[in-house]
Amino acid sequence: MTLPPALALELEPVRALLEETATLTLATRSADGTPRATPVYFAADPSLRLIFLSDPESIHSLNADRDGRASVALYPDEADWRRLRGLQMQGIVGRLEGPEAEAGRGIYARRFSFIGQLAEALAAGATYAFRPTWIRLIDNRRGFGFQQEWSLG
Repeated sequence: MTLPPALALELEPVRALLEETATLTLATRSADGTPRATPVYFAADPSLRLIFLSDPESIHSLNADRDGRASVALYPDEADWRRLRGLQMQGIVGRLEGPEAEAGRGIYARRFSFIGQLAEALAAGATYAFRPTWIRLIDNRRGFGFQQEWSLG
């Protein structure tokens, strides 16, 4: 999915936070509805899909395989509440396969140089992508409680 140029420009503050922040918290839902929050390293592709690698037998991966609805939160480390900012997202998470997985791993590898040290883990792991359908930007630098939202469908 390619973002329309006007929307891509409007989402620049989102993209800036994605580039500045290396980890996100992925919230999935277990079979009984219990939420599961898991921190993962991620890399964003040009369409704002968030790519991450994971063990396909981990609880969050099994949850994603069963029910792709998920939420994400990410915030750069900040000690001053007046500078607090971050993203909340809702969307769909799923495993990438074939050429799409290879492309996702390439995006991830360009962001994280340590990936070369993880050959064994990578061989056993899977590539996932979170596609946001809704994004909320929170940025206290623009005023206490500032929020801006986008629905991406």
